[in-house]
Amino acid sequence: MSVLDTFPTISLEEMKQVKLMNRTDTKFVATEAQLLSLLALASEAYMLQAIDGEVLMPYYTRYYDTPDCEMYRNHLHGKLTRNKVRVRRYEGSGVEFLEVKRKNNKGRTDKKRIPSGKGLAEAERSDFLLKMSGYKAETLVPQIENRFYRLTLVNRNKTERLTIDTKLRFHNLVSGADCDLTGLAIIELKRDGRVASPIAAMLNRLRIKQSGFSKYCMGMALTNPALPSNRFKPRLRMISKMLSR
Repeated sequence: MSVLDTFPTISLEEMKQVKLMNRTDTKFVATEAQLLSLLALASEAYMLQAIDGEVLMPYYTRYYDTPDCEMYRNHLHGKLTRNKVRVRRYEGSGVEFLEVKRKNNKGRTDKKRIPSGKGLAEAERSDFLLKMSGYKAETLVPQIENRFYRLTLVNRNKTERLTIDTKLRFHNLVSGADCDLTGLAIIELKRDGRVASPIAAMLNRLRIKQSGFSKYCMGMALTNPALPSNRFKPRLRMISKMLSR
């Protein structure tokens, strides 16, 4: 029996009722071996989101930036207010969205999105991008795409969500380079800041440490050698070390 079979499940509709009014987001990077140990510990305290009986959901993402990668460079240089522009497709349903993630100078991240695909008019796309990111659509080009599988957990008290991304693969649309991070798990804890987290003690027990991990920036740094990446070098070394275990 898979460790995933030990979890009770929760539907997508029920998950929509999980309102985190004072949300904080924290990321962790783990090996797949650590992830299996974490899941074994978490099954009594968490439920696993299931959609049509499936719990491991495939995702596709395509990121956009200026030709000189201004958004990437803003992150690299530690600029507090910054954007990410992407199209995300839920492979199971084929539904996709054009999304803008904007981080402000207080560290809060806000995500806005509209349905994408053939039904999105060019004028609507342009208006959305300009309003939400400050970038004109014609100044943005596709830079990199990734694919991964996601598990989504919620604790029994419904005060936090946990997303776990595995089998992460990149293809750079400019350099043509590929990178496969299969063997790593990117964990993001989204919780109500006013209450304790059941997962915190489990992560500490397994020595899974907090670590920022931007899929866009890490993917770009790993697949486009023409870009500067000095500020990301410690994280890149950490990834290499974890994959070699």
